Amino acid sequence: MQKRVRDSYAEQVQVLTQANINGYNRLFGGQLMEWIDIVAAVVARRHSGKNVTTAVVDTLTFNAPAHPNDTVIICGHLTYVGHTSMEVCVKSYVENLDGSRQLINTAYLVMVALDENEHPATVPGLYIESYEEKLEWEAAKKRRDLRKQRRKENF
Repeated sequence: MQKRVRDSYAEQVQVLTQANINGYNRLFGGQLMEWIDIVAAVVARRHSGKNVTTAVVDTLTFNAPAHPNDTVIICGHLTYVGHTSMEVCVKSYVENLDGSRQLINTAYLVMVALDENEHPATVPGLYIESYEEKLEWEAAKKRRDLRKQRRKENF
């Protein structure tokens, strides 16, 4: 069985309050990381139909800040699926009052599906429908190969 990328897409919206702001009057990076992890988990759960755990935060790139009262949109979608793991791309934006968006963060996370005994569980395949999805799949395969290479070097 295969599922489409759009079947597991997830989006979260936050309006920044003082509780989310650091001493430099910007969004606290750790708060954004928590929201990213939640969105990635929702994407992976929707795809796998199982509970999941975060295995790797592969890339987390801060491109621009967010400030108090900004609307932050966090969007996640699958880029790659293995046997038990799924790579999720999560992009975060500040949405302006006119509806335009500025990218503030890009993250790639690897999530692993879990069975009822909390062991890795097989996940459905990913049906690639567009040229953009194919490009993301190929880039994700390269990141997967680099992760495997780093694991070999560390052990």
